[in-house]
Amino acid sequence: MAPAVSVIGQAFPRVEGHDKVTGAAAYTADVVPSGRLWGKLLRSPLPHARIVSIDASEARRLPGVRAVVTAADLPALLIGRAAKDQPLLCHDRVRFVGDPVAAVAADDPEIAEQALNLIEVEYEELPAIFDAVEALRDDTRLVHEHPESYRGRPKGLPDLPNLQSYTCWEVGDVDRGFAEADQVFEQTFTTQRVHQLYLEPHTCTIGADDSGRLQVWASNKMPYAVRRWVAEAAVQSLDDVIVNPVRIGGDYGGKGDHLNLHLCCFLAKMTGRPVTMMLSYVEELTAANPRHSATIVLRTGMKSDGRLWARHAHLVFDGGAYAGYKPHPTGGLGGADKSGGPYRIQHSKIESFVAYTNSVPGGHYRGPGSVQSLFAVESHMDTIAREMGIDPIELRLINAIQDGDRAPDGHHWTKILFTETLQRASQVSGWDTPKTSPSIGRGVSAGYHHIGNGEAGAAIELGGDGSVALLTATPDTGTGSHSIFGQFVAEVLQRPVEEVAVRQAPTGLVANDSGVGASRVTNVAGHATMKAAEQMREALLETAAGLLECAPSEVELRDGIFRVSGQSTGGLTWSEIAQAVTRQHGDPFQVKATYATKEEMQEKSFVVHLVEVEVDRETGAVSVLGITTVDEVGPIINPTNVQGQLEGGLAQGLGFALMEHLPTEDGRVTAVGLHDYKIPTIRDMPPLRTVLITGGEGPGPFGAKAVSELTISSIAPAIANAVYDAVGVRITDLPITAEKVYRALNEAEHTRGRADRATSTANRTL
Repeated sequence: MAPAVSVIGQAFPRVEGHDKVTGAAAYTADVVPSGRLWGKLLRSPLPHARIVSIDASEARRLPGVRAVVTAADLPALLIGRAAKDQPLLCHDRVRFVGDPVAAVAADDPEIAEQALNLIEVEYEELPAIFDAVEALRDDTRLVHEHPESYRGRPKGLPDLPNLQSYTCWEVGDVDRGFAEADQVFEQTFTTQRVHQLYLEPHTCTIGADDSGRLQVWASNKMPYAVRRWVAEAAVQSLDDVIVNPVRIGGDYGGKGDHLNLHLCCFLAKMTGRPVTMMLSYVEELTAANPRHSATIVLRTGMKSDGRLWARHAHLVFDGGAYAGYKPHPTGGLGGADKSGGPYRIQHSKIESFVAYTNSVPGGHYRGPGSVQSLFAVESHMDTIAREMGIDPIELRLINAIQDGDRAPDGHHWTKILFTETLQRASQVSGWDTPKTSPSIGRGVSAGYHHIGNGEAGAAIELGGDGSVALLTATPDTGTGSHSIFGQFVAEVLQRPVEEVAVRQAPTGLVANDSGVGASRVTNVAGHATMKAAEQMREALLETAAGLLECAPSEVELRDGIFRVSGQSTGGLTWSEIAQAVTRQHGDPFQVKATYATKEEMQEKSFVVHLVEVEVDRETGAVSVLGITTVDEVGPIINPTNVQGQLEGGLAQGLGFALMEHLPTEDGRVTAVGLHDYKIPTIRDMPPLRTVLITGGEGPGPFGAKAVSELTISSIAPAIANAVYDAVGVRITDLPITAEKVYRALNEAEHTRGRADRATSTANRTL
């Protein structure tokens, strides 16, 4: 029977909100174990060099220094999330500016920095390569001599130098498709390297307790992976490593790797004292795990009636010096499969290459692979529409994928609402209304995302006082997931949301957890939470049935009262049943549940962005006047959370489109602080109109679909398309800066001038 009052679909305050705004929330840097030391890393100043010698004798003699280690002091262990290709410390050569060559533990950070300055390293500089496309050519220099020897490296790779990974998706016969096409279009697009720019830098603290177990605190969204990495470094069993919950000050995909964890563990073991390692923001920008830059070539065959007929996508991602920061042997850039877009294409081949270069290693940032590929796809769609004289929305409607179609990634998607999303966008946006200025342009783009898979565990405790607490291993990285879990428990048990406590458990108390990422949390951890809540409800109903002298199926829980179904009076209160359950099973009474799925979800969420911009022809400056985003999000669990995710993704996509860039010169990142790195502020955010389509249903609890990575991936092409509509220049290289637009306008003017002069000369000749 449906509950009297449903909490699904309602907005509630965040469960962690009070602690965060009052300063009571504990982050990793707030944990100060007794005798704590500080660890620091000495990093390579060169992008590629042989290490001739390291002299750390002066550093070891500095008062307050407790340990100095080089590769000679550590096991020859190669680490990584999937591909194991990264040494703990460089032993024979360095491969990027920022590669660690020595580690120090000292009484305070200042002494540790002084010790680093005393370490002398002699290098023999080697030729380096920074261009990912060049890195895959036969005559290029190698970043790794024998990558085929690395554990976890993908099998069956093409015989190309410096190849980290290769993935190919094929549908139909692409050669036949191009032969049958009436027109063929080809364009090249490039996207830049960008940082996630979370406020809290990577931080970890590791130390042994009195029993010899390692206690770990880490700014990391994958506690069970952290436990595996630390156990690997310490050569200890998983049970001897406890990862304790702390708040995470932002993630956006970047807080899921090992970074300093192994070295922090070694320093703690060597010194016998807890060690904290915290990256400076110089290190964050120069040596963490930014989004990959990419070069994307799209070749598309069209039928004269506007049907997409053939697509060959060739994507090259700059993986940097190591593959180990990516979670999958395939390179972790599955979003490259979106290079076909949400469109019916009879014949397609999508090839994704990730290359080794002597650059900072690439990792994950919200929508990995999707952001790059959808910028190319949706810019390309606009070019095709204009060249063929078809309205850009109409071209998308002609080719919108439908139920039963095979998508370009080879899957048969289900419950597709893309056409409805496009139609709604056309209706609400004012797409066809007159523009108020010739320098104003409008652009449209589309995108989609899916829910990820994985595993999670949950436990629910019932106290004799009637209290309810959910224990989850899944961190809340700021997305509000713990609040969502609380709503699930409140809905199933019919308790007020504010009376359901949600706590993150240390590792070992609940089942293995895949961690946060891939838009999986509401689906995977949510289903684990639902299973635990339903088990608790069954236990409550069974106890109530015994007291009410009826079958459990005859018991109704409504408004906190357990009654025999159909009766309107009498019954037992929640408190009475809680006391009875805990007398029988112990106080607190706990149930546990797990959920796991490896299935790739076929239900997609769709989005259409419509953007209006104004371009200053004198300077090239682009002003975004407004954004309409139509989001097919499925049933809404918490409207505040949904709106926050959609707006946050748009803000990051806006930065990616217009200003964000992690610049490098000869492999060295030249942005060395937050003052050097542009991101949107509140003054950069344009008026935003959000239109939600909630009729679809996804695989998550209560039909939830993916939201968190939906809006970030396709805002950049909408802006690029609007710029073209305004001034007739196509920017294919992100970010779309005023300088690029200005140069493109000047080049277009010069081209027109040359054409006019040639026409004039021809006329005079005639």
